[in-house]
Order: sequence, then structure tokens, then C-alpha cells
Amino acid sequence: MYSKAELANIRKEFWTTFGLYMKPVPSAFGHSRMNWQNYKTGVKDIYFRMKAEREFVSIGIEITHKDEELQALFFQQFEQFRKLLEAETQEVWDWELHASDDFGQTYSYIQCYQANLNVLNKDHWPAIISFLKPRIMALDRFWENIKPGFEE
Repeated sequence: MYSKAELANIRKEFWTTFGLYMKPVPSAFGHSRMNWQNYKTGVKDIYFRMKAEREFVSIGIEITHKDEELQALFFQQFEQFRKLLEAETQEVWDWELHASDDFGQTYSYIQCYQANLNVLNKDHWPAIISFLKPRIMALDRFWENIKPGFEE
């Protein structure tokens, strides 16, 4: 069993390793210095999230606008680009309008999930990175094409 500090250190080490692995990869926008693990969409309340936990790894788009009607509107905009997302990622992702997090906050998400990977097991890190890398790059290409539709 790990202490909270050990868990935090292992997770930090993983995300640092992932960042170093992704450092030479330019973005679709032409940015050579990209912070892939903390991807900035440039649009308030729309986030690209990568999670590496004890039992799974996931990547996706989170829409967190506090106004549920506006959140639904953003979600509907993304739905218009579903085929483009599937073309970029070469897979079908899970779509959920108005889910609730552990704190009761409502958010919507579009994500891809892989079970049976454990960030605490360093032997799993290559598989986790192999899962995340092509998908964050695909999200980046996807976002380059659709971002203007979300800008105010």
C-alpha cells in the first residue's frame, strides 16, 4: 500500500516522463513547444483531460460550463463534428451529456477509456503512453479544424 505522498510522487513521475516523451512532438497548430499533459484549448470551459489511474487510463474532452443549457449547446456543437473526431481518432468514443463528478458538479464528456492499466505499475507506462500519445495528437488535429466554431 502506498502513502499519499508516494502516490503523488509516482503520478508526478509518470506525467513528467510523458511530458519528456512528448516534448519533441509539434502541435497541429505549429507550436513547437507544447505542454501536452496540460493541453490548453484556449476556450473557457472546454478541456482535454488525460487520466492515468490505478485501474484505467482515459483521454477526452470535458465541457464544464456551470450553465447546463450552455454546456448542452457546446455538447451539441461537438456532436456536429462527431464524424470528424472518429476520422481523426480512428475509433468511436463514449459521449455523455450531463454527468456528475464526485463533488456533484455537472459536466459533459467525450472520452476514450482503456481498463487494466495501472499508472502505479511502471511496467504499464509504455502501454499508457502508447494509448495516450496518438489520441492527444488526434485531438489536437481535430481541435485545429473545429476550434473556430467554439470561439466567441
